[in-house]
Amino acid sequence: MKTIFAALIITTLVGTTAQAANIDGSYEVASIQSATSKTSALPALSGADPKAKSTKANINLSPIQRQLVAFNEKAAPGTIIVDNSDRRLYHVLGNGIAMQYGVSVGRAGFIWTGSNTVSRKAEWPTWNPPAQMRAREARKGHFLPVSMKGGINNPLGARAMYLGSTIYRIHGTNQPSSIGKAMSSGCIRMANEDVEHLYAAVTIGTQVIVRD
Repeated sequence: MKTIFAALIITTLVGTTAQAANIDGSYEVASIQSATSKTSALPALSGADPKAKSTKANINLSPIQRQLVAFNEKAAPGTIIVDNSDRRLYHVLGNGIAMQYGVSVGRAGFIWTGSNTVSRKAEWPTWNPPAQMRAREARKGHFLPVSMKGGINNPLGARAMYLGSTIYRIHGTNQPSSIGKAMSSGCIRMANEDVEHLYAAVTIGTQVIVRD
């Protein structure tokens, strides 16, 4: 009965009837404690190809497949919660369910916590690295451009969601190997395929909480 009830909740949230994944027509929702396990609901509801595998030749795919998970914390539907320790982002869908994505968070000295809202969204955004970042990288012999137009080689990837008036963003990346690690300068990185998926479901004003 619990499995059937979960299937009814998922169908209500998505607004369409997904193809059955189990022999008996039921769906399973992964628990947040087993975050690395795949769910049979994922291919039908997240748009991901269950046969797709991340390769060096495809910079759009994450090495950590997105999935629906049980999420019973008190948070309004639509809220984005980033967990620095787990390197996971949760988009709260309500009714005890969230979509979980693998992300890259700030490396040592650049990690942060707090809350803000999505103030702007951009497709294939222009990258304007802060002067402090350019100076820091220049000391290492790596000279960054003042500005770089959007494109497949742009570090911001396919989409960006800007957080308030800060320098931080949730954005794509051309380095999917960094997903699941602490490697950024404070921004939340997602694989291009995943950031496009989240971007389509997020509106201006969405609350974003970044925690340890």
